[in-house]
Amino acid sequence: MNNPNWTIAFDADDTLWHNERGFALTQARFAELLNGHTEADHLKERLLAAEHRNLGIYGFGIKGFTLSMVETALEVTDGKVATDVIAELLAMGREMLADPVELLPGVREAIEAVKPNAEILMITKGDLLDQERKLAQSGLGDLFDAVEIVSDKTPDVYSRIFARHDTAHQMMVGNSLRSDVIPAIEVGAWGVHVPHELTWEYEHAEAPLTHRHFRQISTLGDLPELVKTLE
Repeated sequence: MNNPNWTIAFDADDTLWHNERGFALTQARFAELLNGHTEADHLKERLLAAEHRNLGIYGFGIKGFTLSMVETALEVTDGKVATDVIAELLAMGREMLADPVELLPGVREAIEAVKPNAEILMITKGDLLDQERKLAQSGLGDLFDAVEIVSDKTPDVYSRIFARHDTAHQMMVGNSLRSDVIPAIEVGAWGVHVPHELTWEYEHAEAPLTHRHFRQISTLGDLPELVKTLE
């Protein structure tokens, strides 16, 4: 590629492929297993609190989520949860780590359309082995000029990554306002929000609607035309 004008980075989970629906199905089964110990809504709140509490220890991803389910099960049963329930929770985590990767509609076509004039990155957070597995199974690996698997997405992380790519414009595309859009905008990049109906509560934030570098599109299929309007 000669002198690309753009560096365009994509989030992975629930931007390129389905992810959160696996968590939703597992949480529903978790509620069934703990039925009788607490109300489903309260269990969900306790699990989310455990996930938040444990992010600094386990990081993002399925392994941390599984350990948080075990911790929550112990909490809501006062340590009396049956060992077969713990075993099933661990099995559910292993099943999630083996789930096949299913791309969201139009992903490859959208990336291929912007690639001739851009360096294409994937910036994702979470468990290294799981994210590498999903990328390999996605069939998208050949489209990326660089892949960054990070422990968290902060302005400093985006600043360091974009500094390695000397282009006139930078853009981050993803389903999370909190992790993909807002911190990228804070370092001067465009932040493009692609909403997903099952985005994790932790990733919710107020959309920076009045910021000149904020854009929202319905699907990745709208990205090529958006990039043209910003050039």
